[in-house]
Amino acid sequence: MEYIVIGVLALALLAYLMYALLQPERF
Repeated sequence: MEYIVIGVLALALLAYLMYALLQPERF
């Protein structure tokens, strides 16, 4: 079980979603 990889992917996805919500005009 690669929990580290899953955690990194989850953090990357959350960061991307946060950026998209903060920058709707560039999404």
